[in-house]
Amino acid sequence: MTNKAFFSMTAQQYELQRLTRKVASLESGVEIVKLKKEKNKLLKYYDKIIKKLKKELELSHAETTKVCRIWFEVFEDLEQEKQKIIEKMNKEIEVLKKKNIEMARQRDAALDKLRESKKNEYAAKVALNEAESKIAELNIRINKDYTNSSKPSSQNPNHKKICNGRVKSEKKPGAQPEHKHHPRKKPEKTAKTVEIPPTEEMLDNPDLRATGKYLDKYLIKCHLVVEVIKFTTPIFRNKKTGSRVHAPFPSNVKDEVNYDGTVKACAYLLKDRCNVSIGNTQAFLSEISNGELNLSAGMISNITKEFSQKTEKERNEIYCELYKSPVLHADFTFGRVNGNQGTVMICVNEEGVVLYQSKDKKGDEGVKGSPLEFYEGTTVTDHEAALIKHGKKHQECLSHISRYLVSSIENERNLTWNKRMKKWITDTLDYWNNINDGIVQEDAQKDSDFLNQYSEIMELAKKEYEYEPPNDYYREGYKLYKRMYEDREDYVLFLKDKSVPPTNNIAERYARVYKRKNIQAMCFRSKSGVEYFCNGLSVVQTIKNRGENIFNAVTERFNRHAEV
Repeated sequence: MTNKAFFSMTAQQYELQRLTRKVASLESGVEIVKLKKEKNKLLKYYDKIIKKLKKELELSHAETTKVCRIWFEVFEDLEQEKQKIIEKMNKEIEVLKKKNIEMARQRDAALDKLRESKKNEYAAKVALNEAESKIAELNIRINKDYTNSSKPSSQNPNHKKICNGRVKSEKKPGAQPEHKHHPRKKPEKTAKTVEIPPTEEMLDNPDLRATGKYLDKYLIKCHLVVEVIKFTTPIFRNKKTGSRVHAPFPSNVKDEVNYDGTVKACAYLLKDRCNVSIGNTQAFLSEISNGELNLSAGMISNITKEFSQKTEKERNEIYCELYKSPVLHADFTFGRVNGNQGTVMICVNEEGVVLYQSKDKKGDEGVKGSPLEFYEGTTVTDHEAALIKHGKKHQECLSHISRYLVSSIENERNLTWNKRMKKWITDTLDYWNNINDGIVQEDAQKDSDFLNQYSEIMELAKKEYEYEPPNDYYREGYKLYKRMYEDREDYVLFLKDKSVPPTNNIAERYARVYKRKNIQAMCFRSKSGVEYFCNGLSVVQTIKNRGENIFNAVTERFNRHAEV
């Protein structure tokens, strides 16, 4: 047996002995009594402690109760005070709520009033801007006349004096020292000569001697001589049929009383060229002939139609000649036809061959049937969309552009390109006119300088409009710049080709011939009346431009046989 096992058995034996002794003492009761004494002792001790603690607890409870009662009283006072404060605050809150509601109502009313005021202010500003724009637009329209637009001067009856376009010089008005004297043309034939003898004072004066020369002066008188030719021929009657037979009369002697081409030319030129009314034409011819010419109103009225019919072939020749022209001027003008607006298209070349055509309206429909419809040369027109699309090349009328620039200068005072462009047009027109008048020679360097100036002015206009855009009520200046910038060849063609004129004034002048008849003298009652008048006017104006005697030419055409 090992030592470890030995010691283990000894400890067990010792514990067993101890427990045995303890059981024996418990069985004998001694230990129990002892334990009871100790328990009673402890019970007394703890009862004492419990009583003491109960007493302290009672005291503490009483104190706590007292403190609680005091605190409850304090709490009640505080609660009452709190309730008073709450009631007071509630009253103040109610008052503040009412004030807040009133202030909110006042604020909303003020905001509504402010919004209404701002709305009214905005509406007033909008109305003011609209009124200012309308006033500016109306001012532009009121101030628009023949100087700053294409409006004719005839529509401004009380306009100021129209100045000519010549450059002012320092020379005195009237004949210049180098100017050749142009006296009145002396007549080649005279009916008689009246000799005026010298006075007696001249014959008796020894200081005077006869030079053998004579001083001639002429007195011209005008008489209308009416020559009446009577045609007579014997009449025969057929014994079998009973019909009358006579020798044929000349082709221009058909009615009982007939009028020669001279009479018809007088009536026609008075009515359609001199713009004399039918009644006044009738009265004038009767008075100047001492009552021998008494034309009927119907004959004078239909004489335009007769002249138109007799010159149809000539107008076709005018049409062909205009179509073959290298440069063609074209324009539209307006008049009244039976209370409605009528349109007349005018085509003319540099030789003065002119054609008037009555149209229902302008535009593409107005171009149809005119020499411009299939024209392939160079056209000179104002800015009419239906006209500029025809022809291979086009030159804008710079007279119109100059007037548009005047309008831009008047309404766009802060810009400078319009003033420079107007001066450029004036300088180039003078240069072109001097070349065509033979005053100066064509200068290629000057042409190049003018073209460069045009480009510089266009770039200046571009910068100025980018910096200061056009107004809503006036955009004509900007539109003019856009056209001149994008289609610059249409504005400088006359500098590259001196045979092309820079203005369309020739067509404008011929337009005034029609307008003078239509506006100042009469109003056409039918479209056919306008057509007959335009047909005759085309022939008469062409005759005049060719230098022929108008009366003789018109007489010759009236004496022609009627064309079938």
